[in-house]
Amino acid sequence: MHVHILDHTHTQKKLNSTKYFFAKRLDFLFFLLQRKVVITSVRCCRWLQLVLLCFSFQLHSNMDRGEGNVKYVLTGDGAGSLFLIDEKSGDIHATKRLDREEKAMYTLNAKVLDRRTNLELEPDTEFNIKIHDINDNEPKFAKEIYFASVPEMSEVGTSVATVTANDADDETYGNSAKLVYSILQGQPYFSVDSENGKPTALPGMDREVKENYQVVIQAKDMAGQMGGLSGTTTVSITLSDVNDSPPRFANHSFRVTAVESTEIGGAVGRIKADDPDVGRNAEMEYSIVGGHDTFDIITDQTTQEGVIIIKKALDYETKRDFEFRVEVKNTYLDSRFIHGLKFKDYATVKVTVEDVDEPPGFTRNPYIIEVHEDTAAGSFVGVVSARDPDADNKPVKYSIDRHTDLERLFNIDSVNGTITTLKALDREMSKWHNISVVATEINNPRQTTRVPVFIKVLDVNDNAPEFAMTYDTFVCENVKAGQLIQTISAVDTDEPLVGHKFVFSISATNPNFTVVDREDNTANILTRRGGFSRREMSLYFLPVVISDNDYPIQSSTSTLVVRVCACDSRGNMQTCNPEVLPFSDGLTTGALVAILLCVVILLMIVVLFAALRRQRKKEPLIISKEDVRDNVVSYNDEGGGEEDTQAFDIGTLRNPEVMDANKLRRDIIPEMLFPFRRTSPIKDNADVRDFIHGRLQENDADPTAPPYDSLATYAYEGSGSLAESLSSLESAATEGDHDYDYLGNWGPQFKKLAEMYIGKSPDRET
Repeated sequence: MHVHILDHTHTQKKLNSTKYFFAKRLDFLFFLLQRKVVITSVRCCRWLQLVLLCFSFQLHSNMDRGEGNVKYVLTGDGAGSLFLIDEKSGDIHATKRLDREEKAMYTLNAKVLDRRTNLELEPDTEFNIKIHDINDNEPKFAKEIYFASVPEMSEVGTSVATVTANDADDETYGNSAKLVYSILQGQPYFSVDSENGKPTALPGMDREVKENYQVVIQAKDMAGQMGGLSGTTTVSITLSDVNDSPPRFANHSFRVTAVESTEIGGAVGRIKADDPDVGRNAEMEYSIVGGHDTFDIITDQTTQEGVIIIKKALDYETKRDFEFRVEVKNTYLDSRFIHGLKFKDYATVKVTVEDVDEPPGFTRNPYIIEVHEDTAAGSFVGVVSARDPDADNKPVKYSIDRHTDLERLFNIDSVNGTITTLKALDREMSKWHNISVVATEINNPRQTTRVPVFIKVLDVNDNAPEFAMTYDTFVCENVKAGQLIQTISAVDTDEPLVGHKFVFSISATNPNFTVVDREDNTANILTRRGGFSRREMSLYFLPVVISDNDYPIQSSTSTLVVRVCACDSRGNMQTCNPEVLPFSDGLTTGALVAILLCVVILLMIVVLFAALRRQRKKEPLIISKEDVRDNVVSYNDEGGGEEDTQAFDIGTLRNPEVMDANKLRRDIIPEMLFPFRRTSPIKDNADVRDFIHGRLQENDADPTAPPYDSLATYAYEGSGSLAESLSSLESAATEGDHDYDYLGNWGPQFKKLAEMYIGKSPDRET
């Protein structure tokens, strides 16, 4: 195969007059520039030295005699897209500009085929094309902005960050990728290593003066020579804080006002020191120099303020002014900066106590008072005392909270606080009484104080001993004299200081039983005789006297019921039922009691029935006191029933002007409802007889009127009467003060009335 190199004028030049044949493969190593290709060597019948001014060369086979029977085919990397071959002439062209950074080497295969048979005329030839680099890429940093932090006051050469740039050019070819770093902005505080790009800090940088810095770093290729390409990046450097500044008080004297009613642990004021450091380095701790018995100071971790609190209750009347010294220091110290600096400061705090109106205070809390249970009502129990702690010492009154004394057993003098009993106390009912006494300022009732008063009721021997339990005692019919039938004991609700000592005894005249005191608060019951019989007596009642040894001596008599039972030979009870006695004349005691009880019950029923009958009263017809008149006349005439057509409804006398709206009788359910017809009032001074007659006719014609055997009441007295009211209930003068001569001028209708009153006139009587 012949290889022809074409220059930029496409003039064909023979590589050599000698024809080179390749047995199997022809290798070309190309160093391509972006505008030209250099073929450097072809190995000995395989390598050739070639130089091209442009990327254009020709493949030519010895089998090609110019007859057009040979076909050239190119395969491999970029064949058909980046590299094109003329299948007739073998000319190879590049279709676009080559970039080493995209692909540094291409491998191509050339074939020579018979155009007609498509058979290979020569073995495949492989081309290895390597792209030669030029400085066409500038250095680039991984980030446009880097963020870094370095402690303030760092030493010289302290590394800040690592900043590296990359150049896409070939590092092995020339200086295209050899970079040099420099600082364009940020001097004189920072410097950068020209080889590795690491910026370093200079000493003496103070965060409190300036905290943030912007450093611009440049990377330039071609070893920094003229014509090299460059790239820049920005490093944002923040100085981190170190504890190089001590806390300081802006004012070394503070004045605080505290109210005397402030509770223990309550805050009365705040003080603050300034520290220009931040975070942990600005944390402070406050303390009182030498301590203080009334005040303490703690640190507010949020605001870094010193909070002054109360350790002991304040009292304006006792002490009004306090003064102490406060120290502040950093919690965390840096050993590099403590030399020569005092990381603490001091201030003086003056506290003034303000007076408030305080509630009264009791001299004791609580009160414990003892009183005997036999104390009579009104007796002295004890005294409580309270006073106003203020300078004015206002008067105080006392009272008992009745919620703590629901039974009202005690009373207290509101002036001097003396507690007395209202009722007799009983220790057996309650040993302790817990009441609350309230002290109130008279001038300011809102200021109150309460104190518990525990009243212990002391025991008095006021209860007699009694049986400890109910005993079920029996005696056998075949018992012998002196045999034990029961052991008894006693209890006493009193509690003597020396303990209980009971004495048991019975009447010496008892022929059946006797008691033997065992002197241990128990006693034995023994039989005096033998031969008991249920037929004669099935029960025996044995009174036992029990006495105590306290003062005054208390004793009681308890009855022991002894049953007579049938027993076997060993004394075991078999039966205690009384034997059935033959019928005898007369009634037994039980029957008499039952009869008497029945008689009493019947008498009570009779008495109760009589009492109920007496209490029955007829309800008055007129209940309202307004209907009362001086002269009340009762009529017992029932009328003639429905046949009596002369009767009339007196209810027509009611004044039609004050009649209620349509109201139906509650005891009458009308079959039909008719609209209410309101009658017009009669004219003034109308005759009462005509008025009643008119109302009678209206009722007779009214279908809604009640039947004839009902009672209708009329309260109409007329209008415009010169006599006004005839009732004397509202008269202010006595009956003798009136002159009734004017009644004679009223006409025949009032003739009877005139005779009654004019005849009683004092002048006429004389």
